[in-house]
Amino acid sequence: MPVLSPRQPSAKTWFKKSLLVGLTTVLVAGCSSSPTGRSQLKLFPTAEVSQMGVQSFAQMKSETPATADQNKIRYVNCVANQVTAQVPAKYGISEWEIVVFESEQVNAFALPGGKVGVYTGLLNVANNQHQLAAVIGHELAHVLAEHGNERISTAFATQTGLSLAYKISGEPSPEKDQLFGLLGVGAQYGIVLPFGRTQESEADMMGLDLMAKAGFDPKESVTLWQNMAKASGGSQPEFMSTHPSNERRINDLNGRMSAVLPYYQQAQASGRKPQCML
Repeated sequence: MPVLSPRQPSAKTWFKKSLLVGLTTVLVAGCSSSPTGRSQLKLFPTAEVSQMGVQSFAQMKSETPATADQNKIRYVNCVANQVTAQVPAKYGISEWEIVVFESEQVNAFALPGGKVGVYTGLLNVANNQHQLAAVIGHELAHVLAEHGNERISTAFATQTGLSLAYKISGEPSPEKDQLFGLLGVGAQYGIVLPFGRTQESEADMMGLDLMAKAGFDPKESVTLWQNMAKASGGSQPEFMSTHPSNERRINDLNGRMSAVLPYYQQAQASGRKPQCML
């Protein structure tokens, strides 16, 4: 059996270091900045993520019926088209597909690839064009900031890191399985969920800018979330949710209002005065 000198690392030690160096290199290479300057991890090509969004939207259209109510379709498109018109050309999305789904869900979403879905149930809570614009602006912001890429990159890096650590940490045992189960829970609540809250807050701020530049009253975004709070009743603690609490969300929106109101005033002065009615 060969004897290793003190300076010669074992094969196992070399393997561990190689894995860690390789993972670190991938993570560093994937680091970039969001539109607000926040550091974020994006490991996948934008075109690939956009294609995933297009495919997911096609599947949703096949599973959830679109509304036949032409009044609601015209109304949602009226609002959405004016908000999407404020998306800067640098994002490379020239057309947005907007579908109104017949569902009681109080929700809307946007997907990479220029796809927007609005559920009819949202129209019972977003009581006017300004509130609907706040939701749509928020969802568009998720796409513009590439939050989808960031989420799957974070999940991929977290899962990969735990898998590598498990493989190099010795022989399997009940104690080891329990430890890594706890680490998985820690990764979920310590990394993935807070990251989601950060993205939601960022989308709120970016969406506020979009709706104001389109000529919608940004102050109505606060009323929207007050309506959401009433509609949702009790909600789970913020630390276990991917969304900020309604109270925190409202406070953050109010905190940015003085900065965004000039966008709204400039839009009004330029003749951008939406008249979308249901």
